[in-house]
Amino acid sequence: MPGGCRRAGRMASAARLHRKRKPGSMMSLEKTADEYLANIPMWTRKKNSLEDIRAFLERMDNPDEKRKIIHVAGTNGKGSVCAYITSMLMAGGYHTGAFISPHLTDVRERFLFDGEPVGKELFEDSFREIRDLSERMMGEGYCHPSYFEFLFYMGIKLFDQAESGFTVLETGLGGRLDTTNVIRHPLAVVITSISLDHTQYLGDTVEKIAYQKAGIIKPGVPVIYEREDPRTAAVIEKEAAASHSAVYPVDRQGYVIDGWEEHGIRVRLERLDGSYLPVLIPSQAEYQVMNALAALRTVEVLAQQNGDIQLSEEALKRGLETMRWPARMEEAAPGLYLDGAHNPGGMEAFIKTAARLCETGRKRAFLLFSSVSDKAHDTMIREIAAGLPLDAVAVAHIQSDRGLEAEVLEAEFKAVSGCRIYGFGTTKEALMALLAWQDEDHLLFCVGSLYLMGEIKTILGGMSDD
Repeated sequence: MPGGCRRAGRMASAARLHRKRKPGSMMSLEKTADEYLANIPMWTRKKNSLEDIRAFLERMDNPDEKRKIIHVAGTNGKGSVCAYITSMLMAGGYHTGAFISPHLTDVRERFLFDGEPVGKELFEDSFREIRDLSERMMGEGYCHPSYFEFLFYMGIKLFDQAESGFTVLETGLGGRLDTTNVIRHPLAVVITSISLDHTQYLGDTVEKIAYQKAGIIKPGVPVIYEREDPRTAAVIEKEAAASHSAVYPVDRQGYVIDGWEEHGIRVRLERLDGSYLPVLIPSQAEYQVMNALAALRTVEVLAQQNGDIQLSEEALKRGLETMRWPARMEEAAPGLYLDGAHNPGGMEAFIKTAARLCETGRKRAFLLFSSVSDKAHDTMIREIAAGLPLDAVAVAHIQSDRGLEAEVLEAEFKAVSGCRIYGFGTTKEALMALLAWQDEDHLLFCVGSLYLMGEIKTILGGMSDD
């Protein structure tokens, strides 16, 4: 049977979830949404099949079928592309919803309405509805939703309730078997850059990973994709051809950089008609130019194929220039940069930007780094040591079951770098030390994990409240 969790398996799972209930309670009704969600395993041994997820949505009266959905997959850049698309649509006067992951400090960040996290009341209402439906489905022999599945159901319900004309939907892991791939009729599919990440789940080559990402392609639906790597491009093009889907590649030939300014990069982006849109990309990272180009191509394809969608050049430009996406080469304070690069491909892009900032500013680098155990932390550390003018590195243990101990990271840095290396038990201790050391001769970069970015955001937020 599909899903591998029917009847006996499902009932066993239900029994486990019910075991600790108080008499007369329904799945600990007293729990808050945050408490309940925190107790759902992030990774489950047996995730629900796409057929089972579809069955769940059918019980919700298929709310996804009523939305204008843009589906986004890839290894790096997914969130930024989602943010650029959302920002341009909003600038054109359209309401948008966006389902993204992960969050940095608050789970409500995963559900964005016109660029802002969902309000607490709507969040709680959606949570209760999905919790109650999960109870009923378990009574019929279905497994309890995984953490990501539960949030996905909440998001679809929220966007159905709200005034969101468009829904930008980011995949979680992969694409072909991803929870979000139950979506049957997206307006467009976007595939960003692909590199090695989650290899234990997606495959050990970029071609295998591309095959998984390309699994979100639907028959006849246009595909916008990054073509820089011919290996991954070939896979995407093959899958698109099999689905009779038009393709719209983007690569470095599609933009011209006119220069870097204090608040971003002055560029010209190629449009569908061959003209160029001059715009100031609000980032110091060149990789954001490619993400902006992919997003621009997406909204132009939508406008070309749907006469109801109209976006002026002014709206496109304003949307691109006002986009904000946290922890992607974000200057959180003067000389303090946060970047959630957590795989070799993302780290390569980060190093390119950080090294250029040091060179143009004639400064050296202090670094705060952390990682989870299932990432290629040794490879990333070697790349950092070889690519940045480091004077001091602080490593810390992030508050996650998957977080690497500081001693491990410290040893890996000492093996490849001759600068000062310091290990700290917490992110706060490491950040406070580096902030105390920072001077006008150094830039401070924090990189290595989105968990780390979340902890730093919380710390900096607490400092601003004091």
